[in-house]
Amino acid sequence: MYLLKKMKNSNKTYAIISINDLSLIDFSQVGETSSRTVRLNLDESQFVIKWDIGQEPTFIENGKVKPLQVLTHSECVELMETSGWSEELEIEKEIKK
Repeated sequence: MYLLKKMKNSNKTYAIISINDLSLIDFSQVGETSSRTVRLNLDESQFVIKWDIGQEPTFIENGKVKPLQVLTHSECVELMETSGWSEELEIEKEIKK
């Protein structure tokens, strides 16, 4: 199942965007459907959007929104595993004991 999901998302480009630009996103051009479906970092200062490779959203092309980072799928997964984007759950801490 993971392999299928990984292959499905390998044709996507990911961008980290400042929360200040959330209202500038045209959700018809990205994989997320609304401001409520974006992945936020833990301090809620940044979010992630994705689009098909080669179909960069016009709001990025024209400079209206400037990504903080542009990533591949594997780079994005790696970033999501960092302390700025994920925190260890109490249940996980109990299992490790």
